[in-house]
Amino acid sequence: MIQVLPSAPGLSAEPAQQKLKIEIFPRRAALFTDRVARIGTEEAFNLGARVAEVEALGERVIRCNLGQPDDPLPRHIADALKRAVDAGLTTYCAPEGIPELRRAVARSLGERHGLDVDPERVVVYPGHRPAIGFAHQAYVEAGDEVVYPSPGYPLYESFIPYFRATPVPAVLREEDGFALTRAIFEPLLSARTSLIFLNFPSNPTGSVATRAQLRELAELILERSGPNARVFSDESYEAINFDGHEHVSIASIPGMESRTIISSGCSKTYSWTGGRVGWAVYPTVAEARVARRLAINHFASIPPYNQWAAVEALTSPLSAPAIREMVKGFQRRRDLVVSGLNAIREFRCHTPTGAFYAFPNVSGALERIDAFGAHAGLPEEVRGRTSPATLFQLFLLHEYRVATVDRRSFSLRGSEGQHFLRLSTAAPAADLEEAVRRMGAAAADAAGFRRFVASGARLTLS
Repeated sequence: MIQVLPSAPGLSAEPAQQKLKIEIFPRRAALFTDRVARIGTEEAFNLGARVAEVEALGERVIRCNLGQPDDPLPRHIADALKRAVDAGLTTYCAPEGIPELRRAVARSLGERHGLDVDPERVVVYPGHRPAIGFAHQAYVEAGDEVVYPSPGYPLYESFIPYFRATPVPAVLREEDGFALTRAIFEPLLSARTSLIFLNFPSNPTGSVATRAQLRELAELILERSGPNARVFSDESYEAINFDGHEHVSIASIPGMESRTIISSGCSKTYSWTGGRVGWAVYPTVAEARVARRLAINHFASIPPYNQWAAVEALTSPLSAPAIREMVKGFQRRRDLVVSGLNAIREFRCHTPTGAFYAFPNVSGALERIDAFGAHAGLPEEVRGRTSPATLFQLFLLHEYRVATVDRRSFSLRGSEGQHFLRLSTAAPAADLEEAVRRMGAAAADAAGFRRFVASGARLTLS
């Protein structure tokens, strides 16, 4: 709204020559745009504040919520990082990443998956999260369909309403070992599918796809989606596989390299979450150039010293032994946690074959402490923002000092009726043993649970 005010009385100028005072009023009363309310988040980060609240009371919390390896950054990578800083490699650099790192990524992928990767198809990011948002921004129009696993990494889902796209969750089932089967996947694909998220090894379930399973998924993608549909293959946990399983990229299946964005990085493989070095390999150089332009607009470039350390990680012969030792440690702790949970009658936990999480079904515990009844009795506004498993998660945190992550935090759509918690095994074995013991005690503590729900504690994560 524009309002024109007359000049003050007494001015001698003619009206047409008088100066006008123009006041421009806001076009809307709201401070924020409506799209800000449409974007989701990763609830695991909200949980960090709750953990801090409990620890501020003087109690140590066993943190089974953190999705980061607890091994130190391998020494040879840390030394390369220091050398790069000492050499003054602390300036801006190419937005798509230094050529040496892009060549190292291309060579590593080519050797492991039999691909011929042009380094010009590689774009380096601060972690792999930007690649997820950029994929939505670059490939998805309003009304397009985005297919993604549920349970799955929450950022796949969180961007969909932001871009006014249509969410199409592939709801994974415990009885299938949380595999993405043909029966689940086939009905979800259509001519309106623009983006498909795959994640193997998977967060939070730890499932690993075999080449035969990926071949079946690829067949469906090639048959049922258009040539411009893109697969976003999140391979962040590619190095962490158990029981003889090996990571296979869907890009290595005939016909899929030209459809697939491969995303990975240093966070999980090299226990370097704080380094924020990730990358995506695009199907074409033209697509990588679009991603480069988006990178310029969002963060210009990432520190070259971190990139030089990533070059060391990818090329040094010292990396493979360090990774093997880390994976052996995760497998030992996986076995400890899964066997411990399955020894408690209120829990049921399938054995993951990758990543570093356990994803137990806690329905038995929820029944025993009547979390279903407690949830049903909550005010409608609160009930819609939590779940029976969330109530148990918060009970574990506040009363038993164990931090876990609830099923709702791994894709809201499709979570109804699924009662799971995710435990990270990236913690000392003694802590994990104690966490499982405390979970068993909490599963039998109906009276304590009733007191907690009635205590006035906040029963939602946000």
